[in-house]
Amino acid sequence: MHGGAVEGAVRRLLVADRDERDGLGDFVARVVRLDQAASVRLRASGDRVVAWASTPFEVLVSRSVPGEVQPRDVVVPANGLLAALAVVRDAEIDPGGPVDQQWLIEVPLDDSAWPLVQEIPAAEVEALADKGIAQARELAGPHGTAPDELLDRTVLTAVGGDARVAVPLRCLFALSGMGFIGGSLAGEAVRVSATPSWLRIDTSHGAVVRRRHALLPLLV
Repeated sequence: MHGGAVEGAVRRLLVADRDERDGLGDFVARVVRLDQAASVRLRASGDRVVAWASTPFEVLVSRSVPGEVQPRDVVVPANGLLAALAVVRDAEIDPGGPVDQQWLIEVPLDDSAWPLVQEIPAAEVEALADKGIAQARELAGPHGTAPDELLDRTVLTAVGGDARVAVPLRCLFALSGMGFIGGSLAGEAVRVSATPSWLRIDTSHGAVVRRRHALLPLLV
């Protein structure tokens, strides 16, 4: 989608429930903490709004809240959205933007069709993430970044029925960085779902989504 496509349109985000607004605000704050220049894509899905953002781990993150957004698919600066949620504190806000650039990150079109593969205790997933973070600190490059070989390492395999879904470490890094595991969430179950194209990992605070197979470049 191109942000300029909605230039001049009236922009509004309505989330009536205060707790849901606070949850969305926490989601956006963590997106900004990971990337100060991040954008957030807001998409209407039935009677809910799904917020999407990319992360430095090359993994998408999302959070769904009951509400409305106009336009029904708009990309806004994460910093501006965070300021509106934190300062205005009203049920209806101007989410800011739109971002005047292409933001062509593909997201799954259907926010409901996610076949469950396996539920895994959150404490188990957190332990794997903590171990990976410790390894990343040891192997970090000159800019403090973990090598792709480590991030792409399969650290968990979800099994359910005939499905076997490999979960790379970068997905657990995103779960941890977004606060989707740990703390009060330790007693929950992490839900691993998959389609032929996408992997999704859910907790009550949000979801991490990644393509299961890299897209082949187009031949020119």
